Amino acid sequence: MSTCTTLSRELTEPLAATAAAATTWLLLEQPGPWGAQALVGSHLDHELGAALDRVTEGTGVRVALIRRPGRHADTDNAARHEVLIAHTAPTDPWVRRARLDDPAALLDLDFAALGAGRHDGFGAEHIGGPIALVCTNGRRDRCCALLGRPLAADLASAGHSEVWEVTHLGGHRFSPTMLVLPHGYAYGRLTAESAKEVLSATAAGHTVPAHSRGRSYWPRPSQAAEQAVRELTGESAADALTMRQTADGDGWTVEVAHADGRRWRATVAESASEPPRPESCGKAPGTPSRMDVTALEALPAA
Repeated sequence: MSTCTTLSRELTEPLAATAAAATTWLLLEQPGPWGAQALVGSHLDHELGAALDRVTEGTGVRVALIRRPGRHADTDNAARHEVLIAHTAPTDPWVRRARLDDPAALLDLDFAALGAGRHDGFGAEHIGGPIALVCTNGRRDRCCALLGRPLAADLASAGHSEVWEVTHLGGHRFSPTMLVLPHGYAYGRLTAESAKEVLSATAAGHTVPAHSRGRSYWPRPSQAAEQAVRELTGESAADALTMRQTADGDGWTVEVAHADGRRWRATVAESASEPPRPESCGKAPGTPSRMDVTALEALPAA
């Protein structure tokens, strides 16, 4: 029986513009097993998980659980919880971290401010290399466990100290998937070699468009426009491009600006992927949404 990842590859489904949209990520360490809905299906207090999901709605903040690669015994509970908060705007990306005895303290945060890029002094600045977050939640989709867990273990054994397993990143059919901070680019269909290439590029301030699903800071039409400009120009500097998106009838117009003053206008349309394929293992075949740039024109430099 084919998996959702196998069918997606066979149908050459594009990776571009499939990253989960979030201006800011809140990542909470929670060892042990995770259920399909991890915030309310793990050793994290059920009411706290539900509250975090509720209070972040509409703020741009996305909450996920993380744990170090390795065995996850059902009795493995953390005395203290590592917390990472990352804002991924190209104008000012940052990562802050802290260790909390009681993660309920997170409910005191100003989530609207976090979504807008203000951390108000939470924790301390992350000092160090890129943070790799590999989706491994097998209860959500078996491909994430079968393909993601070996990748996370390989990266950790190769000496990358900031490797975490993470809950749902979306796009199971693109497994193994990885989100990399501080820039917030999501990647899919990785191998151990390509994942290491991504981490090396990120450390140098670059992205790897060939494996990119998009920058999570941008909504999906803007992710599509960014990818089109990167493919056109060969630009890989992570923070070189900014987007300005407007709705335009049934689609979108996205103005892409380069830090050097160059500009482009992209026309983006949404359509259904054909033929039908399962978006996740065990689900009935569907036609997932895709974003395509139908026109791209250069504008006078700013």
